Amino acid sequence: MLNDAKRILGIDPGLQTTGISVIETSGLKAYETLYCGCIETIKEKKLEQRLVEIYSFVNEIISKYNPYCLAIEEIFFSSNAKTAINVGQARGVVLLSACINKIKVFEYTPLEVKQAIVGYGRATKDQIKYMVKALLKINDSKSPKKDDAWDSLAIAICHANSSKFNEKIKKNM
Repeated sequence: MLNDAKRILGIDPGLQTTGISVIETSGLKAYETLYCGCIETIKEKKLEQRLVEIYSFVNEIISKYNPYCLAIEEIFFSSNAKTAINVGQARGVVLLSACINKIKVFEYTPLEVKQAIVGYGRATKDQIKYMVKALLKINDSKSPKKDDAWDSLAIAICHANSSKFNEKIKKNM
């Protein structure tokens, strides 16, 4: 563990695939990836079963890594209302898990995440991956395979670099 390190749980919510990662930061832009992966649910299962899978896995990660806080992407409303509703339901069980485990939640829009990582709100997935890879010193053999996993790392880094996180750290030192 880094000196005075704090762990951040990053979540990119989705019903089919939820990106989830845990990074550790000393608050000095020194990051270490502790976990990065995805929760993937099967379409053929009932909605409530899929939500229980997401909830249970998030609880396992919280129990194992004991994060200081959770950073999650806000819902982006596109033209597909069904997708937004499904993401909202997955997001809801993640927020429930955080609340039950008494973990502070911070929310970021996709624009805020892109600006924090790349410095440009219209950054592409490839630009985000490039910067996350550089910031976390990820080599090709340990690269996440899914975009959702990359996005969860970006959300965690966004929070680590945010004034919300740094102010909270200062108050608790």
